[in-house]
Amino acid sequence: MTTSQPHPGGPREQLVELARHGDSVLMQDREPWRIGQLDENFRHSAVLILFGALDRVPSAYAEHSEGPGRDLDVLLVQRASTLRAHPGQVAFPGGRLDPPDGQLGTTLEVPGGTVSAAHVRAALREAHEETGLDPSGVEVLGALHEVPLPVSNHMVTPVIGWWCKESPVDVVDHAESSLVFRVPVLDLINPAHRYYATVTRGSQTYKSPAFDLSVAGVDGTVTVWGFTGVVLDRVLDRLGWAVEWDRSVKRPAPGMGGTA
Repeated sequence: MTTSQPHPGGPREQLVELARHGDSVLMQDREPWRIGQLDENFRHSAVLILFGALDRVPSAYAEHSEGPGRDLDVLLVQRASTLRAHPGQVAFPGGRLDPPDGQLGTTLEVPGGTVSAAHVRAALREAHEETGLDPSGVEVLGALHEVPLPVSNHMVTPVIGWWCKESPVDVVDHAESSLVFRVPVLDLINPAHRYYATVTRGSQTYKSPAFDLSVAGVDGTVTVWGFTGVVLDRVLDRLGWAVEWDRSVKRPAPGMGGTA
């Protein structure tokens, strides 16, 4: 596969263009990763894909250190291992829409176009509740096309944020999250960190792009896969930031033993 050519301009402008023009094709399937189908009682949710200037923990990967996005990082959380849904998995901050987020159908105008106000409020509220992030320091650039997540029966809208005034982040509730961390874009595009994570159900094997990451204070690696791995893979590719990696490498998804 050849990666997309980058949009012109700096990384903020590239993210705006992604939201404005690239959202409708971003999540077209290249591999089978959705297990099941949404039912009629699905819930709406939102996640925050937050890009910020690289913090004090830089990447050790220097080969592709030039170009837009290389001095940025992305905010992620690792869900508590005791949760019923997606235990121990790495995710973007986010969650279900709640009544205080407002009614569906109300909109906001942001640099990347018109977005759902309720989804934006949910993404920022959940990010604050999970990480302590100050929402006033986030510029919402746009949103990507909603993505069905049948395994938890949610329709997820990824909201793209630009961390224009950074604030401290950490685990707020250990019953919900075990880790809050920022991962350099360079670590995400490092081919040595990438492979396909697989889950087998019966005769069907599902796979998703995965990233094995070193995180300060954590023994071993932290793996991003599933929904979050797919979205990161597509966003990096569409921005033109991705580096080709060996797609023949497949490993069982962590904690799943290759089956579910």
